[in-house]
Amino acid sequence: MKRVLLFLATNLAVLVVLSIALSVIFTFFGIDRSSIGGLLVFAAIFGFGGSFISLAMSKWMAKRSTGAVVIEQPRNATEKWLVDTVARQARKAGIGMPEVAIYDSPEMNAFATGMKRNDALVAVSTGLLRNMREDEVEAVLAHEVSHIANGDMVTLTLIQGVVNTFVIFLARLIAGAIRQNNQQLGTFAYFGIVIALEMLFGVLASIIVMWFSRQREYRADAGAARLEGANKMVAALKRLQHNHESRLEGSMAAFGIAGGGKKSELFMSHPPLEKRIAALQNTREF
Repeated sequence: MKRVLLFLATNLAVLVVLSIALSVIFTFFGIDRSSIGGLLVFAAIFGFGGSFISLAMSKWMAKRSTGAVVIEQPRNATEKWLVDTVARQARKAGIGMPEVAIYDSPEMNAFATGMKRNDALVAVSTGLLRNMREDEVEAVLAHEVSHIANGDMVTLTLIQGVVNTFVIFLARLIAGAIRQNNQQLGTFAYFGIVIALEMLFGVLASIIVMWFSRQREYRADAGAARLEGANKMVAALKRLQHNHESRLEGSMAAFGIAGGGKKSELFMSHPPLEKRIAALQNTREF
């Protein structure tokens, strides 16, 4: 319930902010709302705006939705080891020290999030710490640090913004053309067509986004192999093969170490574990 309320409140706030921004832009630049240009501006504001606001709030949202507790001052040997390991990997990867957090969950998982390479968050589950060996956890942390070093959060946000813009633009453009050719089409029917087209184009767009996401996972695996050795990363992925489906949501799921789920690979944010293992075993670092 907490996650649902947080999601609804956040999206409502985003809609209000973007609506105000859109009104100011139209007024300041004198853009005709009914023109093709006006429609494109509308689509871009909501397409990119929602993605970037979500990215800007990603650390805050992640901490509250998972209950992740940032390690300000290590309280035990495990927490000290986690902070020291991430610090070492961050230096080697050439990024600023991320915040390190632990969240309570029985699943073996971890995720990275944040808008900036030098101000990110790496969080690991208690289940991962309990069920993985130290060298495997090192590989998982290196995978998340590699996501940050590669700038994957911003890259995926840009891609999501582009496809969102085209989905919004094309849906309204086509619905407008249908309405123009059928003068009897009412407002409710028009918006019904818009929603149906956005759902259709949204499914097609998600295939594109998920493809980029899967390529990004291979890159993060390769980055982890460079930081800690491919054998450690392979061992961690093999351990994950016995794990259950990830419970992470949204961007946290996209940047978690474990993806999966029983669905077509076209709609998966992570490649199948066997493909990730095979890719690593073919590298020279192994």
